[in-house]
Amino acid sequence: MATQFLRRFFAPQSLVVIGASPKPESLGGVVLRNLLEGQFDKPLWAVNPRGYADVHGVECLRRIADLPRPPDLAVICSPLRSLPKVIDDLSAIGVRAALILSGGASLESEAPLRGRLQKAIRRSGMRVLGPECLGVAVPSRRLNATYAAQPIADGSVAYLGQSGMLGNAMIDWAAGREVGFSHLVTLGDSLDVRLPDVIDYLNLSSKCRALLLHLESIRNARHFMTALRDASRNRLVLAIKSGRTPQATLDSLPETPGIERRDAVIEAALARAGVVRVEDSDELFDALETLSRLKPPRGDRLAIVSNGVGPALLAIDKLIDGGGQLAEFGETTVTALLEAGLDVSRPGRNPIDLGGSATPADYLAALDIVTRDAQVDAVLVLHAPTRLAPAQATAEALIAARERYRHRLLVSWMGLKEALVARAAFNRAGIPSYLSPEKAVRAFLHLVRYRRVQALLHETPPSLPFDSGPEIRKRCHALIEESLRRGRDRLTHEETAQVLAAYGIESAPSRYVADFEEAERATQALPGPWAVKVVHRDNCEPFRYWREASRQTGSLAQDLEQPGSVVDAVVRLGERIAETLPQSPIYSYCLQTMQRGKGSWQLSAGITRDAELGPVIVFGSGGYKIDVMADRQIALPPLNMRLAEELIDRTRAGRLIRAHSEDAAAEITQVAQLLVKLSQMAADLPRLKGLELNPLLLNRDGLTAVDFALDLGERAVQAIMPYPEELRETVTLAGDEVEVRPIRGEDAPLITQFHTRLSEQSIRYRYFHHKAVLSMRELAQLSQINYDRQMAFIAIRRVPDEAAEPEQETHREEMLGVVRVWNDPDNIRTEFSIIVRDDLHGIGLGRLLMEKMIRYSRQVGTLVMVGTVLTDNLPMRRLLKQLGFTLVTNLEEGVIEATLKLNTPQSEWQRHRLEAALD
Repeated sequence: MATQFLRRFFAPQSLVVIGASPKPESLGGVVLRNLLEGQFDKPLWAVNPRGYADVHGVECLRRIADLPRPPDLAVICSPLRSLPKVIDDLSAIGVRAALILSGGASLESEAPLRGRLQKAIRRSGMRVLGPECLGVAVPSRRLNATYAAQPIADGSVAYLGQSGMLGNAMIDWAAGREVGFSHLVTLGDSLDVRLPDVIDYLNLSSKCRALLLHLESIRNARHFMTALRDASRNRLVLAIKSGRTPQATLDSLPETPGIERRDAVIEAALARAGVVRVEDSDELFDALETLSRLKPPRGDRLAIVSNGVGPALLAIDKLIDGGGQLAEFGETTVTALLEAGLDVSRPGRNPIDLGGSATPADYLAALDIVTRDAQVDAVLVLHAPTRLAPAQATAEALIAARERYRHRLLVSWMGLKEALVARAAFNRAGIPSYLSPEKAVRAFLHLVRYRRVQALLHETPPSLPFDSGPEIRKRCHALIEESLRRGRDRLTHEETAQVLAAYGIESAPSRYVADFEEAERATQALPGPWAVKVVHRDNCEPFRYWREASRQTGSLAQDLEQPGSVVDAVVRLGERIAETLPQSPIYSYCLQTMQRGKGSWQLSAGITRDAELGPVIVFGSGGYKIDVMADRQIALPPLNMRLAEELIDRTRAGRLIRAHSEDAAAEITQVAQLLVKLSQMAADLPRLKGLELNPLLLNRDGLTAVDFALDLGERAVQAIMPYPEELRETVTLAGDEVEVRPIRGEDAPLITQFHTRLSEQSIRYRYFHHKAVLSMRELAQLSQINYDRQMAFIAIRRVPDEAAEPEQETHREEMLGVVRVWNDPDNIRTEFSIIVRDDLHGIGLGRLLMEKMIRYSRQVGTLVMVGTVLTDNLPMRRLLKQLGFTLVTNLEEGVIEATLKLNTPQSEWQRHRLEAALD
């Protein structure tokens, strides 16, 4: 529903509290007092059927119908059973937003009441936040519509939570840290307004510097990920998520097959969205303080300067456990430290132990040396008070000299009495200060993690190794549909091998036979020694680790040297399955040549499906006899080569390949290509529920899937919208074959080259100012778009590659033009831009791109397309007029505003939003 209508919650021009009472225990009375103490300066009323003349000096009315005019916002504190009628009464007088603070266990337990409330909300067309929430506070607008126990200070941080009680505690914690809020919102049961709605609103309409999120559950994964990724591109986002364990999870969601902890999926999703996840509430504010005061370092190498080795060793343990690195000093630094005689424990090595006799001057001398080292990304200064280095005096010396230190500086002044004043001085000077070495290191790791997740969010990846075409998809869909028609919810081993082959994933050469006679004949076609696997219904299911460990090998016979041994194995395996698993029909027997030798790495990879976040890519060590989940890491599709390599590097298997392979770079690339292909399969085959490749052998001959299983389920929706392959088309333009397709992250080099072919005038028409060079961040924003909210179609053609060798006939792609749209979160209004290469004007490319984008926007239900054109851009003005746009001159701005209505509003809220968008 309409995100912009949420302004009524955050900037109401009038307000009513339903259920306000002068009684001390009255929820409505507490809310009213908070509004008055916050000096809310807009019209304010109370409603209570008991007929009070006023409540806390605010005029009180008996009935909602008695209100002099519809307020912007109604805060409902009425008894639970009255809620549906209250919503109906508010809707009848034209109220558009309601905040329900009422709630409790009875609402959850009484399904009929909950259902009636949901029906009333849908009937009303109102935006409703709650029930059972703390409320909304916007201190800068003097709005405190909460039952919080203390005032809420103004600031630049927005807190969005799902728990009212935790929101109360957050206010108290923030007050103790002298942190203020731009917005404070708790959503409670979220019957209507949900967390992504509020994230979208704040991202579009708020100047808050950081978002703090408390998450309990994720209900619409795509909306959640879209809103979160958009927000984290513009501001710092920190999240704390309850429910790490099944016992602490409110939603009864099943475990994700093939993954040891379901919480790992949440971890992967937050990292993919550019969000820093924290463990607890204290860490939330520590992270906020660090990330808001320091820029992320270039890397994860930390130097430590301390007046005692004990605290430094505690810090090192925390650093290594958290995935950071202890910096190794360069030769110049080592020499300088030795000459200065500063390090008393291990001269010239990190950490620098200044000893108990260290003075403030010793600290400064050590920092002067270590901060000049290019191999140091940040410096942690540890201090325990001594007579020679009093806490306050040492702090003041460091603060006075801080401008000399170009490296990131964190400090931990240990203790509570003397150190308290020093920490306050650091805070005033903008230097993050922490109670303990461990907390300081944890803060540094927040910086490292933030740099990593933001780099993944903005990186321009290398070219994709694989494009699936319509023929591949058609072939695989036919296999899946045939299996479903036969009443099977999984493919056979042979059918799965065909799917893998379609996507260019090599599997071990196999022969599928029905009985021992066919098996004996098959040995003539395959060299031995052999392995035989009986393929039955149960072992065609991937990720079967909750079953008995012997089941996997109980269907397999290996190292068979003679054809007679193969015959015996087929008979024996068939009898065993018939006896132990009579309910699992046998489909066939798979005969393979043994794949041992060649210095193979045993890996595992695949696709699983999470109940909240949809398809997930998995990778790690493999084999029949090890706990593959112990090394398994995950990532949300879609993947590109950079994201795939990042996934590999998080596993022990990946680290071993990099450390011990003769050609580690080539082998990592092969594995990354496989993971990208799996990602494409997840997008192309929505009925695919799970796919496991284990073992997957990597050796000098490449990657080979030895064993595999694939099962099917309902159509999945990916949390991050995949590349819309179906929107590609090829046309003939001015005698050339031109492909028009959605842009993708790998197109950054094409954009760079395209930009060099544009004149200054074309660039001015597109950006309204001259832009000679595009930065890496701008390239990422232009190429890595969110297909759920944006679309960009590029026109490309293939031309001979002049840089290739003369005997090679190779081609390269060049970009001819691009059209873009940016949708608002409600899909009401989309804003377009277009640019075509100067040497291609006049051949109809601009019209081709605009018409394709108009068709696409109509298809996805957008109501109106708008754009701004410079007044002297006459060719564009003519084209837009021919396409049916309404053109209006804005004399004040010196531009033409173009508008094209695409679809008719389908509901009242869409009509209201369209009117607001065109106002």
